[in-house]
Amino acid sequence: MYAETEPGAAAERTAFRRAEKQYKLYKPPSRKGRSKSRGKQAGGGGFGGGGGGGDLSAVVDFHALLAAGKGELPAGIRRCDRAGFHLPVFCFLDRPGFYFIPGALSTEEQCYWIRESLKTFPQPPNRTNLTATYGPISDLLIAAKNQKILVEVESSSGKPRDEQNNVGENAHPGKFKFVDDSEIQKEERPKSTMAAALVRKLRWSTLGLQFDWSKRNYDVSLPHNKIPDDLATLAKKMAVPAMPSGEEFTAEAAIVNYYGPSDMLGGHVDDMEADWTKPIVSISLGCKCIFLLGGKTRDEAPTPMFLRSGDIVLMAGEARERFHGVPRIFTEGDQQDISGLVSELSDDDDRFILDYIHNSRININIRQVY
Repeated sequence: MYAETEPGAAAERTAFRRAEKQYKLYKPPSRKGRSKSRGKQAGGGGFGGGGGGGDLSAVVDFHALLAAGKGELPAGIRRCDRAGFHLPVFCFLDRPGFYFIPGALSTEEQCYWIRESLKTFPQPPNRTNLTATYGPISDLLIAAKNQKILVEVESSSGKPRDEQNNVGENAHPGKFKFVDDSEIQKEERPKSTMAAALVRKLRWSTLGLQFDWSKRNYDVSLPHNKIPDDLATLAKKMAVPAMPSGEEFTAEAAIVNYYGPSDMLGGHVDDMEADWTKPIVSISLGCKCIFLLGGKTRDEAPTPMFLRSGDIVLMAGEARERFHGVPRIFTEGDQQDISGLVSELSDDDDRFILDYIHNSRININIRQVY
């Protein structure tokens, strides 16, 4: 996953890096031990230090706080509900500009956006991490469901296109195509890749204005479609708690991150947009994860919190300057927190998506660039 990294030993010494390592290496207790500790972990007992002893007792659980009703909140956390916004909102007193909306999306809405993230969002002209290797790939999810295989297409000269003089990621449109297993020649098999494996290799896709990862800016010269209307409408609606009074959020770009079982998102800041008063609208889908919200340097101990499918986080203003990341997603059966998704994705047509989401997480980050 993308991240800003530090050199060697210096990285290990920062409070943010120590928290990343702690939660990445966390091992769930045995079922016997878990039943004894569950009550301790449910409320997220305090925050800011990352916890100790390899447990999750310091991880803030906003769902547990919401379920507790209108009782006293832990020190440093308050409700930030806004008039005209119908969902509960939490924030930290010492983290201005950060807003947490637990359970913002219904299970049905979550499933819709999971399908869109795998079917529609990787479609050209949107770019993905696969584009540089394979060129634009159309209908990847359909090919995966139909057990298709991606093979290299030879040019009219009889040579694979990568043996010609074309260079650069835009030099090989049509270089690969999907075929059935029966169509593959023996000599082609070593160069072939199952479509299902390519879905598992997805790590990011970019919507709207295309982000240039090498230059860390938006390249307006790249072909792109506008943000889908329904996603733009959702972002505009959910951005309200973090928006300046009287202004509306305009979605112009989005980055979709795809996490496999062992993936993490290293500590970084999101500072590429021109106006930091407008929030990043971040939608979580799939397996539960731990999200770290730190300070303006990695030396400040981050606050750990659970992010579940359907949660939405807003980061605006000062929060845009804070290091944040995802050191761990939970793929263990009783820690995924995806039972609602499993029930909703029970149709045969969703079988591939259900298998994918059992050990994956998707994060859609919508941004107003200008």
